[in-house]
Amino acid sequence: MTAIETETLLEYILVEYRWLLAFFVLMPMSFAWKVWSSVRNHVVFKMNSAPKMHERKVKDIQRQIKAWLAGDRSTRLCTARPTWQTMSFRQSLYKKTFTNINVNLVDVLEVDQKNMTVRCEPMVTMGQLSSTLDALGLSLPVVPELDQLTVGGLVMGTGVETSSHVHGLFQHICLQYELVLADGSVVTCSKDENADLFYAVPWSYGTLGFLASAVIKVYPAKKYIRLEYQPYTSLPELSKRFQEESLKKQPHQFVEALLYSKDKGVLMTGDMVDEIGGDGKYNPIGRWYSEWFYKQVENHLENYERGRKQPVVEYIPLRHYYHRHTRSLFWELKDIISFGNHPLFRLLFGWLMPPEVSLLKLTQPEAVGRLYDKAHVIQDMLVPIETLEKAVLLFHDKFRVYPMWLCPFIVPNNPGQLKVTGDWQMFVDIGVYGVPTAPGFETVSATRSVESFVTQEKGFQMLYADTYTTEEEFRRMFDHTLYDKVRESLPYCKQAFPQIYGKVNRSVRK
Repeated sequence: MTAIETETLLEYILVEYRWLLAFFVLMPMSFAWKVWSSVRNHVVFKMNSAPKMHERKVKDIQRQIKAWLAGDRSTRLCTARPTWQTMSFRQSLYKKTFTNINVNLVDVLEVDQKNMTVRCEPMVTMGQLSSTLDALGLSLPVVPELDQLTVGGLVMGTGVETSSHVHGLFQHICLQYELVLADGSVVTCSKDENADLFYAVPWSYGTLGFLASAVIKVYPAKKYIRLEYQPYTSLPELSKRFQEESLKKQPHQFVEALLYSKDKGVLMTGDMVDEIGGDGKYNPIGRWYSEWFYKQVENHLENYERGRKQPVVEYIPLRHYYHRHTRSLFWELKDIISFGNHPLFRLLFGWLMPPEVSLLKLTQPEAVGRLYDKAHVIQDMLVPIETLEKAVLLFHDKFRVYPMWLCPFIVPNNPGQLKVTGDWQMFVDIGVYGVPTAPGFETVSATRSVESFVTQEKGFQMLYADTYTTEEEFRRMFDHTLYDKVRESLPYCKQAFPQIYGKVNRSVRK
């Protein structure tokens, strides 16, 4: 047997039996971590010790930066957070050569119920924040659905959710940022103070400074989401209704669709309510024994095809809805733990789900990484909503990955990297996560084709995913005018941090 054959066999074993590691090691470790962090975060918040600790932690970041300034400054700066702890499935290579700054900022600092804001540190997760606010009867207007997404990642990158057609992206519910800059100074910025910096921070990927805290809008929450499912077996019909629901003058609070083929999908519209109505059933989708959400949605499509044509209504607990895709990591876990949605497994072990993405990355052999390069797609492409049907057909032709996630969002015409036509523009996030089945699929050429389409339609690519654009193409996709101006104005910024492209392009990730 040749070395190549041996490597291929090893790759097969690592992929096909990775569930053993996930089940016997990663799931128990993940559960223990969740219990510890939940208890720790609850105690810190209740004791109100986080604000005092915050000042000390920020001073420590300043100390580290000043030590870099006092040296020869031959390296650039980045956070010391290991890349296996991030939600991206990629590892960042630049951390090996940069000066790593420890940024241990993990706490909710203050909930201001008078001004309806929350102030928190960048490593606070969506699960942590939604739990804290839910206990107070509050919610963020935009809650990206995976528990482990962090405030810092959603500010410096971006975040979208099914309420984004009303409230915009995560950056649009942020009111103020606190940053430690490359000269060691601490600044705050908002639309009224240091406005250029405030609007340049989103999508900057830590290339302007280190985020120390963010002030974010909150609003009153209700107990349940009344969710209505409407299946379709025609892409033009689904696309038309999806756009109508997203663009209504008085829209539903939540709009989302899942496609299960290029012709079939389910549109979901929801609103917060305090009582369970008589027009639907109660469905606690977040319980450990519950069927994975995307499979429940698919059941409604199958019932529709069997002749049940009336829309289905369910009442779902608020946080269950917010984190509906967490237990199955959308649908990625089916390729790691193929029996994870089996009723008996859910009943006995569902409380251990999901394994932490960080632990999956930490224990990922290089062979699995190579297979992901060849036969796995994780992309979110953001295109004008009127191009939805055309975009879905292209994604089908180039990737053919299902389910496919559709989420509308509005972008106001603010300064920054996202340029729109008019006072605002409605887009749709098309998310593809999984194994492509398109005939002749090849990762680079397929992704490049889709990137070209997105740029041509004046859309954008989420940058946590693989980016194969050239730097020139990247700068056409994103307007760097304000960003470049801010980098020029900040002392040591260009020496301390690379440009965005230098942190997100495919060549600096493995």
